[in-house]
Amino acid sequence: MKPYVIVLGNEKGGTGKSTMAMHVAVYLLNDGFKVGTIDVDARQGTFTRYFEHRKNAGENVKLPEHIAIPKDNNNDREKAKAIDNELFNAAMDRLKNHDFIVIDTPGNDTPLSQLSHSHADALVTPLNDSFVDLDVLVKVSGNGMKILSPSIYAEMVWNQRKERAKRGEKPIDWIVIRNRLTTLYNKNRRDINVVLEALSKRIGFRLGTGFCERVIFKELFLSGLTLLDLEKSGVPLNISHISARQELRELINFMKLPNL
Repeated sequence: MKPYVIVLGNEKGGTGKSTMAMHVAVYLLNDGFKVGTIDVDARQGTFTRYFEHRKNAGENVKLPEHIAIPKDNNNDREKAKAIDNELFNAAMDRLKNHDFIVIDTPGNDTPLSQLSHSHADALVTPLNDSFVDLDVLVKVSGNGMKILSPSIYAEMVWNQRKERAKRGEKPIDWIVIRNRLTTLYNKNRRDINVVLEALSKRIGFRLGTGFCERVIFKELFLSGLTLLDLEKSGVPLNISHISARQELRELINFMKLPNL
């Protein structure tokens, strides 16, 4: 059995991809699975730096086998693309005996990102609750309530779905996650939900909920820890931590990963 590949993808930065990728990977590690991780956003390298901090977090934390793939800057675009493909395929081959591979992608369109998407068994797209972020998925009318057409990222996912089909592989389970939510329910949040519900039926994704906006996620990065490591590291849990861990469990359950 080949590893189950989970790709965190969105052509918009600041949606919490790296934080979510880290928490999903650690959740699977703690559940006893063999996990590999790949950072194809190695220029920014948030995912990779998170693991670098984690190496210094003590013996109680678990680490996956991590690979960072830098973008090739060769001026010959075709040659650069060929090098990217070679590095990506080598990383996938190195991790072929793992149960899961979690891949973090950049907030822009690159050949490495496209290649990663075409290998996704599950594609998780975190999305902030704003029409600015929604614009990456869909073009809407001036009042924001009428879908005009899928946008750039949705078109890219569609193309990578076709590449996957050419290889005779199962369809991508595309999951759009409303992330970094505020606790207040307002008209903007309601309107975005209406558009996303309609769009999910039109272009084929499952719509779920991720993490509320919490200071703890920003604080954890420098320590290399996740919500799942706090107790082992001697950090007392408060109500916010407990609520955030419940959000993570609900996210994992919604993803319907194999053998969980």
